[in-house]
Amino acid sequence: MVISLDKTFNVINELLADTFNDILLIEQMALSEGMFNDISLTEMHTIEAIGMYDAKSMSEVAADLNITVGTLTTAINNLVKKEYVVRERSEEDRRVVQVQLTKKGKLAYRVHAKFHSDMVSSAIEGLTKSEEVILVNALEKLNNFFRDKYHLKSKLKG
Repeated sequence: MVISLDKTFNVINELLADTFNDILLIEQMALSEGMFNDISLTEMHTIEAIGMYDAKSMSEVAADLNITVGTLTTAINNLVKKEYVVRERSEEDRRVVQVQLTKKGKLAYRVHAKFHSDMVSSAIEGLTKSEEVILVNALEKLNNFFRDKYHLKSKLKG
């Protein structure tokens, strides 16, 4: 069966929009119904950007999230109050503020990572290696389009 270009375009457009919206909705529902119902999806993504192991500077985390340090400060203040994150000044340079996950923050990170792992596993289940390569290439192309078109990494530097 041959699908017309217009039909293919519409199907892909609908799938991308639905998938994006569904992921956000499902993540938010999982948070609100789970053991981490005191944090927002934005705060969870901040926890994810901080990472599991090494302390990161506020500037590094802000750059990873494509937000300003000022915006990040608000999120970090809330996460410190909720005991997901600790914040301290660098011993080498007191102007640098570093953040790191607490035990509670690391648990939230692991639960969120499991959600993503299950999502990816489901997406590639049953695919051949060549289909996986095609999927990765298509997603990289889409990701690069958004980064290039909307200058995501350079917005904060300019």
